[in-house]
Amino acid sequence: MSKAIKIISACAACAAAVGLGTAAVLLNKDRKAAPTPSVVQTTAAVTEPVADLPEKLSDKYSYVPSETGVSERTKSLKRLNKDIMGYIKIDGTQVDYPFVHDPGEVPANDPYYGPDAWPPNMFYLEKDLFRQYYDRGTLYADYRDVFGSNDLEHSENLVIYGHSWYDGTMMGSLRKYRAGFDFYNQYPFIKVSSNYRDYDYVIFAYLVTSGTYDATDFHYWNMEELDSEEEFNFYIDCCKRSWGIDTGIDVKYGDKLLTLSTCYADWDNSRFLVVARRLREGEVAGDLNSIQHTEAFMQAQKEAAEKAAAEQPQQQ
Repeated sequence: MSKAIKIISACAACAAAVGLGTAAVLLNKDRKAAPTPSVVQTTAAVTEPVADLPEKLSDKYSYVPSETGVSERTKSLKRLNKDIMGYIKIDGTQVDYPFVHDPGEVPANDPYYGPDAWPPNMFYLEKDLFRQYYDRGTLYADYRDVFGSNDLEHSENLVIYGHSWYDGTMMGSLRKYRAGFDFYNQYPFIKVSSNYRDYDYVIFAYLVTSGTYDATDFHYWNMEELDSEEEFNFYIDCCKRSWGIDTGIDVKYGDKLLTLSTCYADWDNSRFLVVARRLREGEVAGDLNSIQHTEAFMQAQKEAAEKAAAEQPQQQ
């Protein structure tokens, strides 16, 4: 599929900062959060569940009703910002935030986004949920991502960007995965909620890659729609050639992917990625033994167990 090259998000300044609680960081309670009347009207229209639409209206707008309508959390967050797309949480880290959908190219003097013009994937780099200046920014999904009520229409690869701060806020705590295999074994799962339902993912790779277009052929920031098996396999192969460890998680065409992108080093414009796939039927979040692994990984595990058993002292 032909895709436009998008502007790569800049890294956050990696400087020590005071620790802030998740709720205080995002909701910034000291600020005035009263939405404008137009936002309230828009929110009510978006969040009010609609059980039955006339067939012709459904066809016209390609409407697919959700099973339960939007969640109560979404209703609350949508009153703060119409761009709310979901919520992400990773146990063992400070990643416990709502995330927004980047609005794409924003023209100057937009009544919602303000006087300045913005290119795609740039607006929330230094904006909070109230669209006010905030150096830590807000976690945001690529403007081309689809993550709505219809699972069949979801992007093959949901790409979410966020700054990396030394105190661990935003995506700064993802660096824990670089410390060793033990942390991964303890916290390999990610919970991501759309505005309609919850999904569980298992991490299969984490890696460092370039964020510069000419420095790599792995343009992960431009690979949200992996429509063909060739495109999908290329993405997975690029992850594997640079991954920190072989997790042994089975990944194949048809799986829905999640890519978390944050800065790694300013001097070479590199990025740290955490890449996961959505759980399959029968797999259980929290139970790594229930997750399907590759045959090669299972064979290696078996051989390691047999070797360890053979090296045990023979009983007298």
